[in-house]
Amino acid sequence: MLKDKNIIVGVCGSIAAYKSALLVRLLVKAGANVQVVMTPDAANFITPLTLSTLSKNPVHIKYFDAESGEWDNHVSLGLWADMMLIAPATANTLAKMANGLCDNLLMAVYLSAKCPVYFAPAMDLDMFKHAATLNNLNTLKAYGNILIPAGTGELASGLYGQGRMAEPEEIVELLQNELNKNLPLAGKKVLVTAGPTYEAIDPVRFIGNHSSGKMGFAIADRLADLGAEVTLVAGPTAQKATNRYIYRIDVTSANEMLDACLTAFPDADACVMSAAVADYTPVEVASQKIKKQESSLNIDLKKTTDILKTLGEIKRTNQVLIGFALETENEEQYAIDKLNKKNLDLIILNSLNDNGAGFKGDTNKITMIDRQLNKSVFDLKSKAEVAADISNKLIELLNR
Repeated sequence: MLKDKNIIVGVCGSIAAYKSALLVRLLVKAGANVQVVMTPDAANFITPLTLSTLSKNPVHIKYFDAESGEWDNHVSLGLWADMMLIAPATANTLAKMANGLCDNLLMAVYLSAKCPVYFAPAMDLDMFKHAATLNNLNTLKAYGNILIPAGTGELASGLYGQGRMAEPEEIVELLQNELNKNLPLAGKKVLVTAGPTYEAIDPVRFIGNHSSGKMGFAIADRLADLGAEVTLVAGPTAQKATNRYIYRIDVTSANEMLDACLTAFPDADACVMSAAVADYTPVEVASQKIKKQESSLNIDLKKTTDILKTLGEIKRTNQVLIGFALETENEEQYAIDKLNKKNLDLIILNSLNDNGAGFKGDTNKITMIDRQLNKSVFDLKSKAEVAADISNKLIELLNR
């Protein structure tokens, strides 16, 4: 993912430079740290102020600023970057890159970069088809640079053909996909449940619990950051996922969560059931608000379908199923019983007797127990750190 990645965006002198504004905006929106390096000619097509405002950083154009007396260190910029993207890349810049010419700051940064370099050509049809340009493209690819193919369409000259810079949305998606290839959960689908369920008594009242959903959302975010395609089934909660690529399904009752899980589980490689699902639900739900009465109110309850057990019964041998056990007594034995009875690969035990663990808080203290009854005890940590520990164990189970 692009979150917290350091990205240099190189902008060259092309009419397509107007697309660079949106490109920078999308990268920043995705959580990347962006530094823009422009060629001197690029400033004729888009102002440095625009790109500085969007990137939230000064724009780099010159080696040396005579007014401030400051030197722009191209070596530091090249070492800072996790990736470099030159878009638009003109025929002139492509030729310089291919031949190692260094007559502006962008070329100095390019030659200093230790990171992957992506380039998106933009030029007129005849320039793009010229043998010299095609040779330069092949040379750059041979150097290990990554070509973002030019699109076909109407060009600034009025001609129609190949040479349009790829659209910013396409470029950002390509960068995301490239990064995902190297992540440990790339290509894996994971189902996560989070939060409580509410079981209606009447249109106003319900049976619920104190689950905030923080643990489940932290797990979903961490798994998505590691490259997994995450489906998050969330009960009523105010939590929001930070990873925008998570597919979220909102439900209210245990039965709705069951239906959502049964739909997503067959395609999942793994499932982490961290939701606090109600064990009981009213036999009958009043259609109107129940009025306060002098006498006591009795509500008949029935068991909800055990979602974790249901998934355990249909689990394939190559699927990983992880459950949670929140206990107040005989914690470890109850957790082991749940592990075995529900055909789990791993049980995450936490106890309400541990300070800082349980519902609503930002910390948790867990013990992991696997099918071989291997036990791993962890200290009190933030829920984000706990999510990382659980994710690491999930990767280990998937690779067994």
